[in-house]
Amino acid sequence: MDSTFFYRNPNRTESPAGKLAGMTVAVQSGIGVAGWPMDPGSDALAGFKAPENAAVVERLQQNGAFLAGLSRSSEFGLGLDAESAAGRAIEQKDARAEIMLDLAGEARLAACRSGIWGFKPTWGLVPKVGIAGLIPSMEACGILAGAPEDIRLILSAVAGPDDRDFSQPAFSYADGSPAGIQPDRITLGVVEEAKASLPGDEQKAFDEELAQLQKAGFKVKMLSWPDYGLCGLVHRIVGSVEASSSAGRYDSVRYGKRAPGAKNWNDMYLQSRGAFFKTLLKSYLIQGAYFQFERYDAYENACRIRARLCKEFSRLFEQVDALVFPVQKPDAPETLEGLYDQFKSTAHANVTGCPALTAAPFAAGGPALQFVGALKDDVRILALGIFLSRTATGGKS
Repeated sequence: MDSTFFYRNPNRTESPAGKLAGMTVAVQSGIGVAGWPMDPGSDALAGFKAPENAAVVERLQQNGAFLAGLSRSSEFGLGLDAESAAGRAIEQKDARAEIMLDLAGEARLAACRSGIWGFKPTWGLVPKVGIAGLIPSMEACGILAGAPEDIRLILSAVAGPDDRDFSQPAFSYADGSPAGIQPDRITLGVVEEAKASLPGDEQKAFDEELAQLQKAGFKVKMLSWPDYGLCGLVHRIVGSVEASSSAGRYDSVRYGKRAPGAKNWNDMYLQSRGAFFKTLLKSYLIQGAYFQFERYDAYENACRIRARLCKEFSRLFEQVDALVFPVQKPDAPETLEGLYDQFKSTAHANVTGCPALTAAPFAAGGPALQFVGALKDDVRILALGIFLSRTATGGKS
């Protein structure tokens, strides 16, 4: 069994034209490619084939990219479990880039694990038509690559409005030049509460990485965000409710396995849902159903807190040009607590919808660095990554 690909493209014919001509791209198995299996690690879509291309796949092919195949995914892309192969195709030179879902930080964590670059664009910048999503208000199409220049190129090809995506905000993507980064004119903010969440030895390594940024000419400013720790809790409540609602479509009628022995339609529906979801996702969905039907007041409160967090986060950018967060290598989660421990340094970007770019560590033994921008500041965050990749500060490139 191929441990990286769920399905490899049997066609080796590459497009000769387009801005992505010659670029080989892997796609996560929950993103539809017409005629290919579409199994985001779940029996809920066992045997299902995508009837059409997802919008992001359509744009990749229109711009000349060659699809290497479908990479193996955790169930519906939630977290990075032992079966998730995100980033491995790039490590093994089977692809130059990869498109995957980022629900709470998965693309950035996969990049951290593989020592490559991972990017989550501003929410809604890339259309989600044709994707087996789970958390509509937080998930985005993440991009992995060995170099941030490739991420910038791919984003310029796949970003922009799609009138089939009714959830997409009304804004377009204006690609910019990466040559405009002047370190002495840029202030990077560090959230004290995020730094304090690191173990002592990693805090020291993180300080060394910040010192390298200062040596490169950037100003570094410490900031306090007292509510930073609420991001994970808000994501867990709001995300699980959205997931519970989204997963209601998997009723074993049109696709997926069907549990035997049911006496009626409702019995079949309940038994099948219990049979084809794995334990971790099932726990997440049960939690969402609890907040949806038993403690709706807690869900409403979480939504109010989310709105407040977005305002607080936006105000941080009144003091700095971008924020820097440490990201630790993920472990495969077995419980919801383990799942959200993975996301402790990434969920804030999904809660707020802001763009975030993860780079390889700048110091031996240090955490990966995640550069986060204000809403719609994708161009500057990628330009910052390109600048860093071209200097000694930028780790691997």
